[in-house]
Amino acid sequence: MNSTQITALVIILLYMAATVALGLFVSSRKKSKEAKQSNDDFLMASKSLGPVVLAGTLFAANTGGASTTGIATNVYTYGLSAAWYVIAAGIGFVLVSFIAPYFRKAQANTVPEIISKRYGKASHIFTAFTSIAALFMATGAQIIATASVINVVTGFEFKIAAIITTIVVIIYTMVGGFKSVTAANLMHVFFITVGMTIALFIMLGNPQVGGFAGLFDKARTVTGPQGEDLNLLSMTKVGFTTIFGYIAMYYMTFPTGQEIVQTYCSAKDGKAAMTGSCIAGVVSAAYAIVPAFIGLIAYACIDGYVLGGAQKNALAEATIRFAPSIVAGLVLAAIVAATMSSASGNMIGTATMFTNDVFVPYINKGEKDDKKEVWISRVTMVVVGVVGLFIALVASNVISVMMGAFALRSAGPFAAFICGIFYKNVTQRAGFASIVTGTIVAAIWIYGLNTPWGLSAMVPGGIAAFIVIFAVSKMERAKGVPAAPEIQFDEEV
Repeated sequence: MNSTQITALVIILLYMAATVALGLFVSSRKKSKEAKQSNDDFLMASKSLGPVVLAGTLFAANTGGASTTGIATNVYTYGLSAAWYVIAAGIGFVLVSFIAPYFRKAQANTVPEIISKRYGKASHIFTAFTSIAALFMATGAQIIATASVINVVTGFEFKIAAIITTIVVIIYTMVGGFKSVTAANLMHVFFITVGMTIALFIMLGNPQVGGFAGLFDKARTVTGPQGEDLNLLSMTKVGFTTIFGYIAMYYMTFPTGQEIVQTYCSAKDGKAAMTGSCIAGVVSAAYAIVPAFIGLIAYACIDGYVLGGAQKNALAEATIRFAPSIVAGLVLAAIVAATMSSASGNMIGTATMFTNDVFVPYINKGEKDDKKEVWISRVTMVVVGVVGLFIALVASNVISVMMGAFALRSAGPFAAFICGIFYKNVTQRAGFASIVTGTIVAAIWIYGLNTPWGLSAMVPGGIAAFIVIFAVSKMERAKGVPAAPEIQFDEEV
């Protein structure tokens, strides 16, 4: 290890230690105020989040490995248009802000719980298990991203780096619960946005990069292994179909993704949920170009780097080579911040769903027991970490894993969720049929057809789900089948 790597490693370790210490502090402070910690306190931050903290938590939950190392990696394939993956997320947050208050008003903690209020047990169970499976995949994606940084900085084998990452995230999450995650997220957001942006400009000032002008000149001359023009400066290379698919994907996955919905449900009121969502959208869209530029620096300024194709270590390699050691450490700590916060959100989301949607209603027969539920939640977090580690060891592309997870959890439930709120004549069987149909169509689109035209599986899956829910509802209502019971919203929050 050279001096830059050693300095970067020290900063990353200090950051990890600070994050765990913050979790311990928040947890001990909470316990000192209340002799008994309820499961709602542990997993939902007592439903007390204001718009700024909520925005930070939303941004940090979504800005993980795919939005940092994933974008930098994909600059090889899509040029600067790789940034659309996160720009679309910003647009998605703003669009979802209009329905965000309904999550808080639904008096629920999970997506399956909201679904069950209108569509019953079958839809509840199916949505719970697809959502849990998706969060296993999403956790694996964050472990890939963090381990890739540790691999570059330390030279450790990827497997060892992934194990270290998993252990730290499990401890941090288990100790403090959602309250500690939200407390750390403002620190994470600062490092991710301000820290990485400052680092980018410092890297641009390196003589080997030559500022924006020098970088652009180098990028224009970069060719692939076969001499092909990679068009690295393009903002449209990813294709308008893919851009539309990204926006649709986020608009559908945010209202059905537990780590996002849990944050909305933890808002102090509906207004805080809406405002926080808009703030998160603006910050996400503004931040998107930063990791893309760092990826561009890797492929354009490191001799021979582009010959290796799309490389998952692009962001870390560029930072180590072109930033001062302290700055490199801060940037890599920012990546660790992004991926740790996302992984923690995924673990807590899975624990919330398993506890509320499986353990309490079907294993504990509806009996509430806070002490037992907190214990079950912590055990679930360990299981999520172990399964996520396995996924990280067998997969490689962060964005591919995340898009598969998004499609699995959202293509089916989205139509049922929207119709559950706004369509009075929807029936229970129609809701269940649409959830199953959308999920199957999305799975075939990804794993059977290999994502034709680069279009997110959520688009065909969502369209199929809407067709089924309207068609089945219309047929059943014509036969006299009653509409599903409407969700009762608390209009005072």
